[in-house]
Amino acid sequence: MVRGRWGELGVPLVPALVLLLLGLAQLLRDQPLWYDELYTAQVAPLPLAEQAALVRDGAGPTPYLPDVPPSYNAPYYALLHLWLRLPLTTTGEVGLRLPSLLCSVAAVAVLVVLVRRLAGPLAGLLAGLLAATSPLLLEQAVEARSYGPALLATALAGLATVRWLQTGRGLVAFGLAGAAAGLLHWFALPTIAAFAVAALLLRRRDGAPLAAVAALAAVPTLALLALAVSHDTAGSPDPPAVGLRLPLQAVEDWTLGQFPLLLATVVLGAVALRRSEHRILAGSWLVVPLALTTAAELVRPVYYPRYVLPGLLALAVLAALGAAGLPRWRTAVCLALVGVSGLAAAAGVDRGPRERAPEVVALLAAQQRPGEPVVAADARAALGLDVYVTRDAPRLRTDVVLPPADVPLDPAARRVWLVRWSLEGPVDPVDDDAILAAGGWRLTAVTELPAITGVNVVQRWER
Repeated sequence: MVRGRWGELGVPLVPALVLLLLGLAQLLRDQPLWYDELYTAQVAPLPLAEQAALVRDGAGPTPYLPDVPPSYNAPYYALLHLWLRLPLTTTGEVGLRLPSLLCSVAAVAVLVVLVRRLAGPLAGLLAGLLAATSPLLLEQAVEARSYGPALLATALAGLATVRWLQTGRGLVAFGLAGAAAGLLHWFALPTIAAFAVAALLLRRRDGAPLAAVAALAAVPTLALLALAVSHDTAGSPDPPAVGLRLPLQAVEDWTLGQFPLLLATVVLGAVALRRSEHRILAGSWLVVPLALTTAAELVRPVYYPRYVLPGLLALAVLAALGAAGLPRWRTAVCLALVGVSGLAAAAGVDRGPRERAPEVVALLAAQQRPGEPVVAADARAALGLDVYVTRDAPRLRTDVVLPPADVPLDPAARRVWLVRWSLEGPVDPVDDDAILAAGGWRLTAVTELPAITGVNVVQRWER
């Protein structure tokens, strides 16, 4: 009896512990927050009533982000607000990111239970380990965004689907988990639709109840999405277009380009799609989200790897089903698969920062003198300054100038510090450049801090 209970509880805990350890190793590196996380840091501490008002009115949380309301991820910001009210939690990097990691860890444990119910303990353990060591999942599990909670809700919806297919029970759980997944990130809806498609393919007309619940579960997310779109006057820059390459790009992004893992995942996934008795469920889980996202991509570029992460969980499921179902060399293949996945995860642990706003603030704190304006030339630079000056260098606050205010030309100031962000290459000219040049100021020093997503730039102007 004890051994049986340990089998039920211990197997899911092994992959969950692996992800927890890998995630904590990432968190302890204390990488700076990047733009999306900095936005989270601004919105989550706000009172819930103020967050609701911003969503209702389509207003941004700060004057320099007037057209960027928190509508699309409003439920996540509300949940994170409640987390931050707990004792010992903080708005620092670890405090903001830890909930996502914990939810991702729980999602992996649920995935193990799900696959174990489908195909036994070996397949469940293997699926959990592949998910826990996925470079893409690990990358997103330690960010202060909604992907970890959305993964947990998606995994719970998948588990409820399996329960319904096997016992006829679990529709309420499926509906609640599906609604939560969509509200946490609306790109989870295609995965909820995939579960409904699988039910219809497997049960024909008898699958209609689960499909109907899936449709009802999508209503709150679609309502929130409609509200967000109605207020989206500024628009956001489109990601690079990938077109019909999207499915292949998504599979490559799941492994972050690690070829051995990519090859093993594709080959074993193909084996599962050909031989596994659960190929319809696992195949729908992968194919439907990628097909729907590709259709949207052909209308307008929408693809970011993190958006399709709930659907890409199926890659871990398919690879596990393929390896665990091999008639020969099963143990060797499973060990090799976990090995290449672990090596891919280890390669991603040492990635550099996405942005380097804390270093910008540290440079200014060391070189700027009271009375010298510190001007953010764009909203992205402003967000980094706003968050990290408040936390790390409050003495700079009185000299910080944020958009929409222009650079002040104080005759008494010897220097002006212009902070900006560039995607790559030379920075684009802004109004502040012309104002400074017309006032007789000249650019005397430039410090560039390159990062993964772009370059933080600090310019010193003198006259």
